[in-house]
Order: sequence, then structure tokens, then C-alpha cells
Amino acid sequence: MAHVEIAHLTHVLPDGRPLLNDVSFRIGEGVKAALVGPNGAGKTTLLRLIAGDLQPVEGSVTSSGGLGVMRQFVGGLRDSSTVHDLLLSVAPPAVRQAAERLEQAELVMMERDDEKAQMRYAQAITDYTDAGGYDIEVLWDTCTVAALGVPYDRVKYREVSTLSGGEQKRLVLEALLRGPDQTLLLDEPDNYLDVPGKEWLEGQLRETPKTVLLVSHDRQLLANAADRIVTVESGGVWIHGGGFTTYAEARRARNERLDELRRRWDEEHAKLKALVNMLKNKARYNDGMAAAYHAAQTRLRRFVEAGPPEEAPSDQHISMRLKGGRTGKRAVICEGLELTGLMRPFDLEVWYGERVAVLGSNGSGKSHFLRLLAGEPVAHTGVGRLGARVVPGHFAQTHARPELLGRTPVDIVMSEHALDKSQAMKRLARYELAGLVAEQRFDTLSGGQQARLQILLLELSGATLLLLDEPTDNLDLASAEALQAGLDAFDGTVLAVTHDRWFAADFDRYLVFGSDGRVYESPHPVWDESRVVRAR
Repeated sequence: MAHVEIAHLTHVLPDGRPLLNDVSFRIGEGVKAALVGPNGAGKTTLLRLIAGDLQPVEGSVTSSGGLGVMRQFVGGLRDSSTVHDLLLSVAPPAVRQAAERLEQAELVMMERDDEKAQMRYAQAITDYTDAGGYDIEVLWDTCTVAALGVPYDRVKYREVSTLSGGEQKRLVLEALLRGPDQTLLLDEPDNYLDVPGKEWLEGQLRETPKTVLLVSHDRQLLANAADRIVTVESGGVWIHGGGFTTYAEARRARNERLDELRRRWDEEHAKLKALVNMLKNKARYNDGMAAAYHAAQTRLRRFVEAGPPEEAPSDQHISMRLKGGRTGKRAVICEGLELTGLMRPFDLEVWYGERVAVLGSNGSGKSHFLRLLAGEPVAHTGVGRLGARVVPGHFAQTHARPELLGRTPVDIVMSEHALDKSQAMKRLARYELAGLVAEQRFDTLSGGQQARLQILLLELSGATLLLLDEPTDNLDLASAEALQAGLDAFDGTVLAVTHDRWFAADFDRYLVFGSDGRVYESPHPVWDESRVVRAR
């Protein structure tokens, strides 16, 4: 039986702020549950508590069937870590421990080849065999062939840093899904995967008999693969027993019910206080009312001690006021444009007000194309230029903004847009970046907070052409929806590179950067070119 059970879990941040308070829930055998909630609500912390990376202040965690863990940053080992190290990091504990002893014995053998070292080495080999080490290496061979197209023996010493983020994720997912652990914790497993990779993951999650608890911001993946939605908000947790398609309505109904219960509690509280006061006044002049007064006091005390019902979590109020402005009819003109070594020459015209989704495989030149239009130096031939009165605003996928490092959001908004502190705070508040967050350094913000700040900077820049590179990658559900609403109201042109199927559905045109170097338009999103070829 594979399950995860959390009982009365409480966690406090190093600065003393409570993050999770008396959290309890259970994920039963074979269930595929998704953790959702605002950026910073504690989703990753909760996974780390379950995995044993952190210890709670109070409460307990139990699981069965072995626990396989994919952390948010799968390549976060030492700089020289290899594919072998990466696969070993997600192996069962017994294999990891036996492998460590074997490595130590091998090092001793290299220093001195005496009988004692040989005996230690022989014992380490036996222990590794008994732990299932050589059996799991056979499994790893299947994983590296599936993820990288190369047998394990040929790639085991390759440094992880030479793999793309998508290759690292796919390799770890292959190992966990094929491995012996029957309970899996997956923190943003879909990040860096292209759409065919996400569709592969969805299929694997649907088919595996394992119990899975995952964190994801991909709304399509949630809709296709999760049968339970576990919401982390306001320090607590609640579970929606249906899928993601009915989640928004279920959350709305739950909050309305909690609001009604709180309203009734407040009304009853007010009535009891009024009754106590009335009986208190009467008891001053009538000794016969003393017993009724004391009984009312006791009733009020017990009512207050029982406490009010759970308060409905406050909704995120993110308001993205992307204004834009009128430009010439043609916003983007490309004539025989070729980014050196990445694509064949192509022509393109994008008209004022259009929403163009830029699709294609990793490495096909999409991000370079946006950088060129943003005015950055990108090697190319042909023409790629902007129309009259077009002011570009660029959102970088990597959030790479070295000029923002070490600075706080309030300082950035004040200094770059000539606002006083009160004005800056008002604008940050619309993006849920006020309060303590406004005084944090940019490099300490979560990925979602960095993304929201960069969108605010686009708003304040007066850009009439938005060049967005994977803008929803780190945004929580409410922020992604706020961005879509903001783009709907934007009076300008949008080009967005995306692998977000839910987000892409809102666009007018689809520009596909093909793996064969062709750049072409499609009447609908193209996520897997092999399907297009078969359809032809």
C-alpha cells in the first residue's frame, strides 16, 4: 500500500512567521494529487517536510511504499556532478548508502592495495549488490536511452551541467516512474519540458499505479492528470475531490460557505454579548436575575473558547493594467530574416493589435527572435524591424536582469519610473508585491514574484509591443489568469513564446519555429511536428 498522511503539521519560518498551521490530509493509494496555491504559500516547503528535508515544529508525516522525490531544481548537486550522481540522488536510500560506501572503498583501493582494503572493497561490492545497486543500473540504462537516446555506460560520467533543463527533468522522471518507490513527490516536474514532454508526463501519470503528489502551475497538465487538488493557502490546506476543471467553482462555493458560517457566528456572538449585558444590568437591581446572568456568561465564554469557524482565504487581487498605445498598422516586419545557424530565411508581418504565439522546440531560435526585436545584438541576416511608434517591452524567460540584483522592488519602481514611495507601493500592491516583499532583494524573490515585478515594469514602461518569453512559467494560477486578463485589455501588439497550452488558446496567430529550420504559420497550435508530418 502506497500513501502519504500528514497529521497536525505546523511549520514556522526562520524569521518567526508561521507558514503552515495544523495541516492534516491523506493521499491514498494510486491517487494523483496536485498541490496548488499562491506563490510563497508553502507548497515546496510542504513537500520538503514530507520528504524529511525539513522538520516540523509540531505534527507528523507518514508514508508507505518507499518515497521517491523530485526536487524543484533537479540538477542542484555539486558543480561536477554526473549523470550517475543525478540518478543516484533519486535512488532508494539503501542504494545511495551502499553506493557511497562502495565509492569510499574504491578511493581507499586507489591509495593502497593491501588485504584490508581489498576485503573492504569486496564487502562494499556485496552490500551494493544486496541493496539492488546493479539491478537499478539496468533500470538506469532504460532511462538514459528513453530520455537521452544513449545507453547508461556511455553517459554515466557526463556532467549534468551539459544537459538541458528538460533533459534533466525527463531523466529523473524516467527513473522515478520506472523505479521501485511507490509514492512520488514531484516539485514542478513539467518546468523546462516542451509540450510533447508534458503530454508524455500526463500519460505516465494517468497510467502509473503509483501514488503521486505534485506541484505544478500548468493548468492543462492539472486538468489532464490530477484527480485531487490540494490547495495550500492562508497557512492551511483543503482538498477538492474532483479534477481541475471543477476546481474554480468548488473553491468559490467553499469560500461562500465559509463566509456564511462566519457571518452566522458573528451574529450569534453579538446576540450572546447583548444578552449578557442585558442580564448584567437587570441583575444590578434584581437578585433573582443573577443565576440567569451567570449562565449567560458561561454560555458566552464557552462559545468564544470554541472559536469562530474557519475564515475564508482572501483572494489574490492582482490587477495588471497593461496600457499600450496606438502604433502604425504594421508592428513587426521581417524580410528574408535568418538568425545565424538557427533557421531558414522567412518573411513575416504582424499587424497592430494582433496576439501572436511563437511555438516550437527548444533551441529553434524563438527566444533569440524576441531578443532581436527587443533591440539586443543577435547575429542575423535579412531584415527584422519594428513599425512606426512601436515601443518594445521584453520579458526574459530566465528573469536574467543583472541590473536588478541586490535592489528591492520598491527601489526599482521608484528609481526607474520617477515615483515617490507611496506611488510605488500602490503599484506594487496591485501585483501583490507590497508589504515585506517590497523590501526584499530581487534575487531573493520567488520565481513568481520576479515574474510579476517584470510585468509591472513592462506596464510602467509604456511599451506598445510586448515580447514575452514563457511569461506563465513561474506564475501561480491567479497570476496567470490576471496576466491573460491584462493582455485582453492591452491596447497594443503581443508576441509570446510559450509552451503553456491553456495560455496559447487565447492567441490569434501561431508562428511555428520548426525543428527543420522552417518558420511557418499554422491556423492552430502545433506542439508536436511529427503529428503534422503524419497528417500530411
